[in-house]
Amino acid sequence: MPNLDSRNKAALVLMGLLVVLTLVEMGLSYWENRKYYEKRDTLNNIYLTSLAILTNLTVKLSTFVILSFTYQFRLFQIHNVYLYWFVLVVIQDFLYWVLHYTGHYCRFFWAMHVTHHSSELFNFTTGFRSTVFEPFYRVFFYLPLALMGFTALDILYAYLITQLYGNLVHTQYKIPLPRWYGWLFVTPSHHRVHHASNIPYLDKNMGMVLIIWDRLFGTFRDEDLPEPVKYGLTKQPEDMGPVNIVFHEWKALLHDVKHAPGVKNKIRYLFNPPGWSHDGSTQTARTMQREYKKQLLSK
Repeated sequence: MPNLDSRNKAALVLMGLLVVLTLVEMGLSYWENRKYYEKRDTLNNIYLTSLAILTNLTVKLSTFVILSFTYQFRLFQIHNVYLYWFVLVVIQDFLYWVLHYTGHYCRFFWAMHVTHHSSELFNFTTGFRSTVFEPFYRVFFYLPLALMGFTALDILYAYLITQLYGNLVHTQYKIPLPRWYGWLFVTPSHHRVHHASNIPYLDKNMGMVLIIWDRLFGTFRDEDLPEPVKYGLTKQPEDMGPVNIVFHEWKALLHDVKHAPGVKNKIRYLFNPPGWSHDGSTQTARTMQREYKKQLLSK
């Protein structure tokens, strides 16, 4: 119990720090007239994180039960406490990268993840703009951790800590960090790229804490374009109301599936990357990036 208490205290301190930093950033933004915040956008972020909290509470018990059930089939156990937590955080971060990558390259999951990318602003509250339905399927990506001998409580705690770090990189303020730091860890600059709709930046920098996964698997990109970052989606929904902001991509996906010729194409719309179309009328991010490079070379 003392360990559990210390964990709760650490989590509360980190969440409190995040709230304070959000208020400071908000105040500086208005004071300096940077326009990093806008009232409706901030309210949407609060609304979406409230939905996500409700979803998390709804599935919390089932998540714990699934992880605990899987834990009894663990393949091994790490007994050194320092190695235990190091491996847990690193592997959990990698599995989050897999989850995040899936959310960008499978349209079925993108229909849920897109909500997080729908804001045309970028600030600490954008980190609260949660993928509302992610708690329903996130647990299945973390089952390998239970098989590796990590308890359900520790897995959930590690996720909370890395999630809090992930919120801290949602800022447009230029934070001076040593060069080595950006080789290992996700920085605000890396995450600004991730939230950009500039074609070369699409589907880059998926990491939550460690940027090494993106460097290893070819999804890394520096913030190096001459033009400023444009946040949001390549095609913003016209209706940013509370219902459409969550379901607009589901509507588009169901429309495409319904009108696709043949069962094979219907399945492809579900599992191919966003932008794929059976007739080539729309393009995936990778196709747009290839076209972008051709245009640069032809100039």
